Amino acid sequence: MSQRRYTNEQLDRLLRPRSVAVVGASDRPGALGATLLNNLVQYFAGTIYPVNPKRDELLGLKVWHDVADLPDGIDCAVLAIPRAFVLPAVRDLAARGCGAVVIYSAGFSEAGEAGEAEQRELADIAAAHGMVIEGPNCLGATNYVDRVPLSFVETNMQVPPAGTRSVGIASQSGALAAVLATTLHPRGCHVSTSVSTGNEAALGVEDVIDWLVDDPATHVISLYVESVRRPAAFMAAAARARTAGKPVVLLHPGKSSRARESAATHTGAMAGDHQLMRAKLERLGIIFADTLEELGDITEIALRCPSLPGVNMAVLGESGALRGLAFDIAEDLGLDLVDLNDANSPALRAALPDFVPVSNPADITAAGLAEPEIYTRVLSALLADERVGSVVAAIIQSDPVTSRIKFPHIIRAAGGNVAGKPLIFAGVDAGADVPPEYVADLRAAGIPWFPSTERAYRAIARLADLSRRDLTDRTRPPIALPDLGGVRGMVPEYRAKALLRGAGIAFPSGQFAASAAEAVLAAEAIGYPVVMKAQSAALGHKSDAGGVILHLRDAGAVEQAFARIFDNVGAYDAAIVLDGVLVEAMGRMGTEMIVGARSDPEWGPVVLAGFGGVTAEILGDVTLFTPDMDQAAVHGGLLQLKQAAILRGYRGAPALDVAALAALIVRVGQVMTGNPAIREIDLNPVIIYPEGEGVMPLDALMLTD
Repeated sequence: MSQRRYTNEQLDRLLRPRSVAVVGASDRPGALGATLLNNLVQYFAGTIYPVNPKRDELLGLKVWHDVADLPDGIDCAVLAIPRAFVLPAVRDLAARGCGAVVIYSAGFSEAGEAGEAEQRELADIAAAHGMVIEGPNCLGATNYVDRVPLSFVETNMQVPPAGTRSVGIASQSGALAAVLATTLHPRGCHVSTSVSTGNEAALGVEDVIDWLVDDPATHVISLYVESVRRPAAFMAAAARARTAGKPVVLLHPGKSSRARESAATHTGAMAGDHQLMRAKLERLGIIFADTLEELGDITEIALRCPSLPGVNMAVLGESGALRGLAFDIAEDLGLDLVDLNDANSPALRAALPDFVPVSNPADITAAGLAEPEIYTRVLSALLADERVGSVVAAIIQSDPVTSRIKFPHIIRAAGGNVAGKPLIFAGVDAGADVPPEYVADLRAAGIPWFPSTERAYRAIARLADLSRRDLTDRTRPPIALPDLGGVRGMVPEYRAKALLRGAGIAFPSGQFAASAAEAVLAAEAIGYPVVMKAQSAALGHKSDAGGVILHLRDAGAVEQAFARIFDNVGAYDAAIVLDGVLVEAMGRMGTEMIVGARSDPEWGPVVLAGFGGVTAEILGDVTLFTPDMDQAAVHGGLLQLKQAAILRGYRGAPALDVAALAALIVRVGQVMTGNPAIREIDLNPVIIYPEGEGVMPLDALMLTD
């Protein structure tokens, strides 16, 4: 089902209007309505309707004294007026059939209850009249292709030449939208349309993405988003962008925020909102930037290069020292430097001087100064090598004379790049005196220019990560738990295990006991030694309360342990009432992992897995999986954990049963998709045994709506 709130025709009235009213028009220097009016008069080809109660003429245009005086059916009205006058103006504009409104004023949902109520009313008006409302608290929008400047920032209308690849910008921050455009324009990167959504009373970033996906002038979409207010619609728009072949680059602050206080299980605390959002969006092909600089750099490569970089990188360098540094940063960023040598790279061997061994990075020393054709030959050989996904020219620029020697031959290699691979120029001397026309020539040839290798490598790594992802939806059939009906809130371990056994998840053999006598019978049926655990929905951390006793070897020990558990928990918190105890067979020792799941009402379910134990929260060595991933994809993700060497077998220890752990993760995902009432599942610890011997969850909690 479509998640779109607006049609393209409705959004065209905002972004491709034929008529614009400026409510609060002025000629006072510095006034928002003055800058906006100047922008429109300078660039806009449609009809302009200035509105000001005290003026009859502005910049040669007739002025209307009131919104009520305006003709019906104006496409867009921009409100450069104080907050107190916004709602009445929007009501009048809606009554006159205005298609879209831009609200600059702040003081709405970000400013307390009164402002929040007014913003809700704006949303109601938009919904009732099919009106697009941008803002409030926004910078406006600029369509550079159609010369529509609806911003109160003085606009330099850089119209993309016909046939030029351009980026569309959508940002909840007006400042960041302007900054990104200002970052890209001097690099010769063209912007098609930039939209600041502000508080998003009606128009959201996801609506703009949908419009940009269908916009023929937009080829890459760059976003700054602080809060995804409509996750389902956002994911649907991201999926449309992927299908259309338009890369989406996202800067989303918040990864360092503390986990929600309401998280009720260990999984809920570790799989925070930001991580859940990121896991979902990465599955839809979105490329994440970690900084504003990266957002600009990634966007430039995606826009300028004929294809996106692959993981396997090759580097042309001119110094042995810089070669070593390239190895370090590539390893840190997860970039693979392809193994190239004299035996396996005949084309590169033929391109290099005899005294230079084949390697990657290819170190041509200073030979290029005497024979600059080397740059063309070596880069051409690297670009033609099917093992290479991207090529970086890490060049010492020095001065205009040196640049004049090198740049033309590097550009010549791009002309013969029949494979269409990214060729990226990375200066190693950021302060070098490089004539700007040389940089412009590189960019015109489709070669992004970076002043440092580190910036180039980081941007490549973010883009290359996309090539690692298998984005195929391999969702397995959901598993419904037949006995879940009527279960509400926190589900204690013994009930959670009984429910999950029905989904094919194995646990140690065990029985629930409400008395010491029942505990003894249970232990004898299971076989000694056993473990005894306190059971209550109110007791999330049993060990902290002295509610777990291990290695019970006879009936007397079981009876004593039963009484001791009740005493311990009572001393820990007298308000906790125990249902009884769970008696289980003692499990074998092994490596502790954690597997859990969390379902967000809007984002849907995600499964967390990683290394558990007492250091789980300290090290945070976990990763998230979505239920559309199959066992092979999950297996690969587990081997990306920081301590994955332990899983493979470390210092003579046997390799562990990662396949069984991956199968458990997939099964938990099936349970989550089959039972929308389950909010969280926490299996901690899960013991993983040597390869072929499986895994065993020792504890289980469940939280349901």
